[in-house]
Amino acid sequence: MSTTFQDIFDSYNWDATLASIHAKTSKDVEFALNKSKRDLEDFKALLSPAAIPYLEEMALQSKALTKKRFGNTIQMYIPMYLSNECQNICTYCGFSMTNKIPRRTLSDSEIIKEVEFIKEKGYDHILLVTGEANKTVGVPYIKHAIELINDRFSNITIEVQPLNQDEYEALIEAGLYAVLVYQETYHRAEYKKHHPKGKKSNFNYRLDTPDRLGKAGIHKIGLGALFGLEDWRADSFFAALHLKYLQKTYWKTKYSISFPRLRPHSGGLEPKVEMTDKDLVQTICAFRLLDEDVELSLSTRESEIFRNNVVQLGITSVSAESKTNPGGYVVDPQTLEQFEISDERPTEDVARMLQEQGLEPVWKDWESFK
Repeated sequence: MSTTFQDIFDSYNWDATLASIHAKTSKDVEFALNKSKRDLEDFKALLSPAAIPYLEEMALQSKALTKKRFGNTIQMYIPMYLSNECQNICTYCGFSMTNKIPRRTLSDSEIIKEVEFIKEKGYDHILLVTGEANKTVGVPYIKHAIELINDRFSNITIEVQPLNQDEYEALIEAGLYAVLVYQETYHRAEYKKHHPKGKKSNFNYRLDTPDRLGKAGIHKIGLGALFGLEDWRADSFFAALHLKYLQKTYWKTKYSISFPRLRPHSGGLEPKVEMTDKDLVQTICAFRLLDEDVELSLSTRESEIFRNNVVQLGITSVSAESKTNPGGYVVDPQTLEQFEISDERPTEDVARMLQEQGLEPVWKDWESFK
């Protein structure tokens, strides 16, 4: 029987892992910074409190590695929310089943209206997002949406409920390029606390999702944790552990890491563990120093000032002008958002900011912003 990530994950203890990160010393950090190839123990050192005095050096190395591998380009993408229907209870999400809100799922004509707005902005990479409601927005709906817009985009990514391998295979055949699936937190007990009801409450099924994606032959898998539910250092380590396992097992697949921090929504959950701006910079740089090939993405959850300052330090893709409600661009801007956006600048302003920093916003893999 082949080993899955769950087998590896179960061999680790959360508290022991966190303690080992905090036990790293300045000597460990210096050792990691002086290496050309870093392993997960080096990553622990770079995440540790001992690395805080070395943040400037980490940032310089991270910037240099990113430029070496990706040049001066930044990939632009935009999310399009298809539905806020959801059968899960998630304490941190505005779409949670317990929230008494108007529910909406876009029709074909509404999807096309949203797409027309997005295409006018220049985007060729789109992220389709839904709540987790199998009857309303199950595989048939998602597959139909992909087929409906497939000829308009170079890359279609989804962030929806975890699916079975054969379901992913059907979506790939329809034109799916990538899937984002965040574990939210790798802490089992905290995960259960925040997902008490619905299919999402199954920790192991969600944990095994990237394995099913790899076996299905997906082009790209996006990983991450929702920082704020548990200790960000431990969650970052387990995300990196997951990444390294997947890269070794499904070596033909590309990977990305995202860094969502808990944002306000109608439910109002406060972060259990705060992740400061400096903490997030440290995490971004640590991931880049661990892996110079992995794509690192930063969304509009983060503020305008923060994004302006960190976009040079390891990030390879950003969203802009995001709406987190179904129909939010044109059809129905007033529907409830999944979470509040922080950077609300128009696409053109974000592209201009990147250009002013000497970066090239890329809309297609071969075409830049004019």
